[in-house]
Amino acid sequence: MKRNAAQGLAYEEDLLFEQSRPGRRGAELPMLDVPAADVASLLGDLARDDIPALPELSEVDVVRHFTRLSTWNAAVDLGLYPLGSCTMKYNPKLNERVARLPGFAQAHPMAPEEESQGLLELCFELERSLAEISGMDRVTLQPAAGAQGELAGIMMIRAYHEKRGDAKRRKVLVPDSAHGTNPASAALNGYDVVAVPSGDDGILHPEAVAALMNDEIAALMITNPNTLGLFEEHISAICDVVHDGGGLVYGDGANLNALLGVSRPGDMGIDVMHFNLHKTFSTPHGGGGPGAGPVGVKHALAPFLPTPTVSRSDAGFAWNHDRPDSIGRLHGNHGNVGMMVRAYTYILSLGSDGLRQCTDMAVLNANYLLARLRGEFHVPIDKPVMHECVLSDRALADTGVTTMDVAKRLIDHGYHPPTIYFPLIVQGAMMIEPTESESLESLDRFADTLLAIADEARTDPDTVRTAPHHTRHRRLDETRAARKPILRWQPEASEG
Repeated sequence: MKRNAAQGLAYEEDLLFEQSRPGRRGAELPMLDVPAADVASLLGDLARDDIPALPELSEVDVVRHFTRLSTWNAAVDLGLYPLGSCTMKYNPKLNERVARLPGFAQAHPMAPEEESQGLLELCFELERSLAEISGMDRVTLQPAAGAQGELAGIMMIRAYHEKRGDAKRRKVLVPDSAHGTNPASAALNGYDVVAVPSGDDGILHPEAVAALMNDEIAALMITNPNTLGLFEEHISAICDVVHDGGGLVYGDGANLNALLGVSRPGDMGIDVMHFNLHKTFSTPHGGGGPGAGPVGVKHALAPFLPTPTVSRSDAGFAWNHDRPDSIGRLHGNHGNVGMMVRAYTYILSLGSDGLRQCTDMAVLNANYLLARLRGEFHVPIDKPVMHECVLSDRALADTGVTTMDVAKRLIDHGYHPPTIYFPLIVQGAMMIEPTESESLESLDRFADTLLAIADEARTDPDTVRTAPHHTRHRRLDETRAARKPILRWQPEASEG
């Protein structure tokens, strides 16, 4: 019997396959009361001759295995989750309860419009809410994630230029402080990516954009606040430069939680932007559920929105498919409806004052952490930040301890590491986003832990460099894992 040193849990084996015992069953199925299907005739060459070597386990084995695994996970319900630019904020349980209401959870996606009026109204009102919050004119809820929202936004920009007969615009400007998916979205639309350098103060300047702006530029993609956590102070002037040159401005809305109720991207000159519902509006992130990345546009791009859109008339709500200039459908049926219900619940429950308070607390928390950690960790751009702060390992260089080592040591203290080595313009970066959900006590515990690790780096650097020490597995060979990943379970070779 082995023991998990970090959690004190006793267990026999880790893997279901290794626990398998011949003949063990977790369920019994009744005998067939109909003729057995002729699998070979149904599947042809796709039919297997052999039975897969699946694990044979009792119900107790299976339940204990997956329950045990769940206790090893980091989660926003267990503590601070400081991933920068990902906003792993707390998901209110009210949202979950509303999303599970039978009228939403059990609604069939192919139900007639007259039987889906409640759902259609929710979609319509959520679109209006997001448009008002962002300063946009129209919104589509179809994209299934922020990255797909980016893709949709650039597709609409391309359709806009093509509709105008401006086919020579085949380049997109992307600042070096942008999110990594921005150049990918542009490239997937057939555009060449042109990098725009940030200034020494960590933000973009109109002169840098003007120097690259010409009649081949279709758009500028900009993240505001940027990945350094800094507000782009010249955003309106930058948008003017792009618009005067005939281009459009795509705003990466991933960091909208730093602007709610304070300023609106549409008022700054942004033409199109996506919303990450999991970042700003508290829907589950990653393995917590399907994503959603709505996109807002100004009137000039509205004809190109994905089809269908929701319309309202005296007869009620309906899907509008009559959109000849649309970029087409991006998602089956109505999109990931559960995420829309959660986001709309969040907006309604907080109201305008509550959303503004979210921004105030997110900005306050990030600056509080920066104030506590400044000195022991290097601050590349030492100025007030918005929702996240970026540090680096430069102050630890004489100890031999790196950002990776600090991240691994945080795991020993029960914290998921922050985003590391991003943004790329900061060597040894640690991007920390506390979100508005965390209390002063929670922030102090996290800051104390990082400060203790910095002190340990100077007094006992080997302990930090060899972390983690209290996990199921010690530090992995990340180079080998990347170059020769093991993507499936293989039985151990028999001895002798």
